[in-house]
Amino acid sequence: MFEAVKNLLNAYSPNKAFHEAWEKLRQRAPVPVVWLFGKTQSGKTSIIKFLTGADAAEIGEGFKPCTRFSRQYQFPTPEAPLLTFLDTPGLDDPGYDPSEDLSRFDTLAHVLIVTVKVMDHAQENVLKNLRSIRRGRPTLLTLTCLHEAYAQQQHPQPYPFESGLVSPSVPEDLHRSLAEQRRRFEGLYDQVVPIDLTRPEEGFADVNYGGERFKRVLLELLPLAYRHSLVALDQSTRELQSLFARRALPHIAGYSTLAATAGAIPIPWLDLLILPGIQTRMIYHLAQLYGQPLTGARFVELASTLGLGLLVRQATREVAKVIPVVGSVAGGALAGASTFALGKAFCYYFQAVHQGHVPKAEDLRRYYHEQLTQAEKLWAGARNQKSEARDQKSETKNHKSEVRDHKSEVGSQYS
Repeated sequence: MFEAVKNLLNAYSPNKAFHEAWEKLRQRAPVPVVWLFGKTQSGKTSIIKFLTGADAAEIGEGFKPCTRFSRQYQFPTPEAPLLTFLDTPGLDDPGYDPSEDLSRFDTLAHVLIVTVKVMDHAQENVLKNLRSIRRGRPTLLTLTCLHEAYAQQQHPQPYPFESGLVSPSVPEDLHRSLAEQRRRFEGLYDQVVPIDLTRPEEGFADVNYGGERFKRVLLELLPLAYRHSLVALDQSTRELQSLFARRALPHIAGYSTLAATAGAIPIPWLDLLILPGIQTRMIYHLAQLYGQPLTGARFVELASTLGLGLLVRQATREVAKVIPVVGSVAGGALAGASTFALGKAFCYYFQAVHQGHVPKAEDLRRYYHEQLTQAEKLWAGARNQKSEARDQKSETKNHKSEVRDHKSEVGSQYS
């Protein structure tokens, strides 16, 4: 009887409501979904490693079956993903039927990356299945393993594929294969980027050859609202030297995206029910990453050190929501920025403990405010991009309305 009553109470507890709200946030969060499409060993894992900084073992363990043929990898965690990758293996298998993947991924994937080894011209199955799944989706043809065309040589420098013109530095065999692959996939891609992502032990001076070009083109193809995750991750990791910091930052960015989504809900005070849970889970996972189990008493002590600034900013965010549209967008940016800064502040604390000392409260507050200032600029940039996209969409809608009115007027005159 006691167990039955306890289960009944648990079913209607705030904890259950919290998990339901969390799941809704995950579905609403602007997490880019990248569909990787190509033969086995064509470079898909190398691309994920380049974009995320995760090692091959982490990526391999992170993939989960999604359909009979495909797998899904949510980076850094399924709980607070920053990027989602869909992988369709076995395209060299004549028995592969894309219909199941198409029905599952058609409305889910934002961009399609087709990986093709530049010297591999047996691409009949890839071509056949690509015609079935592309359906107008933004598609990036990525030609990989360039060094196979010029064995025992370094890559041509500088990177010769920034424009459509062919540089004289490109070896003839590579030039012919590139031209043939472009011809073969004509009409099935929006952009093409040759890249060569290698391991340091392979001896190439540039291990991410063409990587920056690849990243820029990918951002161009992603819908505007989904670019911020990649931009924030890239800008924030450029100067990081600490291994712990590099591992922690994607988690901070993922939870910040969830917080921004919660903060953008245009109902004042509603996100106060979910934001503390998001931030607490983030700090718990950061403590695990740093191998620093965090007791409840220590958590309260650290949170109170930063508490005044957080309370003021939360109140500001909620009041701002009274302003239609602008208020909800601004609230999302403030929630994302404050969560990002909070995560960086706790990393600062954990790193100091690793080095054998506990930082002073004033140093922790100073670091938090420094990170908050930087994060606000970053999230404000994303907010401006979304605003521009909304204005552009509005202009397009107005233009269509004018064209429709003009056609109606012409029709009336004709009548």
